[in-house]
Amino acid sequence: MFDAKKLLEQFLGSQVPGVGGSVRDRAGDAVQMAKDNPWKAGALATALLGTKTGRSIAGNALTIGGLAAIAGLGYQAYRNYQAGQAPATPSDAPPPKTAVLPPPAESGFGAASPAQSNEFVLVLIRAMIAAAKADGHIDDGERALIVDKVKAADVSGEAAAFIERELSQPTDIDALVAAAVTEEQRVELYTASRLTIEPDSRAERGYLDLLAGRLGLPDALVDHIEATVSSAKVSL
Repeated sequence: MFDAKKLLEQFLGSQVPGVGGSVRDRAGDAVQMAKDNPWKAGALATALLGTKTGRSIAGNALTIGGLAAIAGLGYQAYRNYQAGQAPATPSDAPPPKTAVLPPPAESGFGAASPAQSNEFVLVLIRAMIAAAKADGHIDDGERALIVDKVKAADVSGEAAAFIERELSQPTDIDALVAAAVTEEQRVELYTASRLTIEPDSRAERGYLDLLAGRLGLPDALVDHIEATVSSAKVSL
């Protein structure tokens, strides 16, 4: 089995220096960066910038780290929810590129938690790809383009086959939900999904609402996750 955490860093890495300018400019620079340094954080996400999916993932998440970002944002939202705080408003948002702090070890989101296992990180990646597919935008042509750019980023073998398989097969939301056993895992699964996309279509918003409902997340907790993720995102 390949290292799922390593692959997740490719989808949701930290800021890639020197990738500025327009979406088209970023796409060209990032593909070359992915070739030169295939495991540079964020390289795979930026290699996909030529597609709607890539713009969604990379444009929203490049300034924060991979699994640590999902755990940190989920923990922050969960802590604020449990404290009875009101969800953050845009005026409360941290400045761009604010670091997402790692959750405490004993929080249920820490490094020793079930959510940090290789098996569950694979679930998080599946959830991210499912969210990216939620608007039905990825047709056969775009899927082939994504696979080509995955290969350009030197992602191969089991990892590449995993991505291609997840892009091509229907989303199994039952399996995603069943894999999230603890409340912290359910929070992280929704956080990863929300971090992947900006729900600007009915299909995307409907998918996230369905996922939250199937995970049994209270509306107030979902509101906190939405606010926390929105505050962490940086626009193109």
